[in-house]
Amino acid sequence: MLRLIASLVLATTAGLLAAPKYNVLHLVSDDLNCSLGCYGHPLVKSPNIDKLAARGVRFDKAYCQYPLCNPSRASFMTGLRPDTTKVYENSTHFRETDPNTVTMPQSFQKAGAFAARVGKLYHYGVPTQIGTSGLDDAPSWMQVVNPIGHDKKVEDKIFTLTPGQFGGTLSWFADEDPEPQTDAIGAAEAIKLLEAHKDKPFYLAVGFYRPHTPYVAPKQYFDMYPLDQVGLAQGPVKDEPGIPEAAYASYKKEQDTLTDDLRRKARQAYFASTTFMDAQVGQVVDALDRLGLADKTIIVFHSDHGYHLGEHGLWQKQSIWEGSARVPLIVVVPGSSNKGKTCASPVELVDLHATLTDLCGIESPKTDGFSLRPLLENTDAAWSHAAYSQVLRGQQIGTNAPKFKDQQKGQAKGKGKKANGFMGRSVRNEQYRYTEWGKDGANGVTLFDMIADPMEAKDLSKDPAHADTLKAMKALLN
Repeated sequence: MLRLIASLVLATTAGLLAAPKYNVLHLVSDDLNCSLGCYGHPLVKSPNIDKLAARGVRFDKAYCQYPLCNPSRASFMTGLRPDTTKVYENSTHFRETDPNTVTMPQSFQKAGAFAARVGKLYHYGVPTQIGTSGLDDAPSWMQVVNPIGHDKKVEDKIFTLTPGQFGGTLSWFADEDPEPQTDAIGAAEAIKLLEAHKDKPFYLAVGFYRPHTPYVAPKQYFDMYPLDQVGLAQGPVKDEPGIPEAAYASYKKEQDTLTDDLRRKARQAYFASTTFMDAQVGQVVDALDRLGLADKTIIVFHSDHGYHLGEHGLWQKQSIWEGSARVPLIVVVPGSSNKGKTCASPVELVDLHATLTDLCGIESPKTDGFSLRPLLENTDAAWSHAAYSQVLRGQQIGTNAPKFKDQQKGQAKGKGKKANGFMGRSVRNEQYRYTEWGKDGANGVTLFDMIADPMEAKDLSKDPAHADTLKAMKALLN
């Protein structure tokens, strides 16, 4: 009923506003890092995402605002930072803070576009809530599709480091059954919506579930990655002494059981799930082209946050090291002369709401982001903005990092979700990443030269030769 009322209100006002200049096809992957061919990965096969990069602009330094599903998705779907939405974990809905928030699909509805969702755009638990709407936002959509496929039927066969758990721990399965999986069904449903609404303005968001754990994909995709080729993590697995303990608080105790063989199998499964997801992206984009919509549709592809595959001894997300904060981001604008270009300026997912409404010439609410239009028109354009990521440390995220739980015991107890916790905040400009843990860095700071040291192996925060840089980055963070 809430969705119906919202749609009627928006339909009443739509005729008073300019129609969008372009349609939007918004493709979102779940837990995908930059292990893609177009981002230079030597092994991962991502031909369809690579084709998108060849016809649009690939942002080399794009960052999420919070490396966890719900806070990140609430942020990029509204254009508001986590400190505005007050969403720092996976259970709070952003409308609890401000019920009048205007989301990105609502901006398009107001302009008269059909707005629909297939799969996961706002947060819901994977795999437990697959097939439901989870923590969706009903006013954002005029139609929703919640696909559910064979991957939900094989959970008793999934290998997992923690028996009975799949979404929050390393787990995988090579499925030999031909019955379609959730992402394949989602792609087919998205194509049906494109066919049904090709003659009117639309904003269609398609949220894929892979490569989120459990890494389930058809066996043929596992076969593309022989175990003797997938290798182990690049960069430091054990960092030099002196890095703040909070930097490792996303560590999970079950990772102690990992052997090199299991690490390779986990990476194989992650890459297989990535390539399977890429194939579904190709299905949807090919349909867009077949329907003659390419010349009037902006295509956006990105992930909700990055993902560790063993770097710094970490797996999965919830850190603000580069691997967890950085995301793939590709934007294709019809008629652009910047096909196949790469933009090196630091940008943020919170910029998407302002960007898409600007490109489409429709009204937008005030957001915390900036339109990327100047960079899409000229990838070398002057850009004065940095990229900010944050993550909350405290009991509510279930940290198991060595020493960190003992450190928490000394924290003063308070009220609300931040009790016994503190925030980590990080800023990324074109050369450096600077991070503070706790107020004014009370729980530690780090500084890395991302050009000279892209793997973040050498902390420069205590190096007198970088005192001026440290001061400048601190000022930029604050």
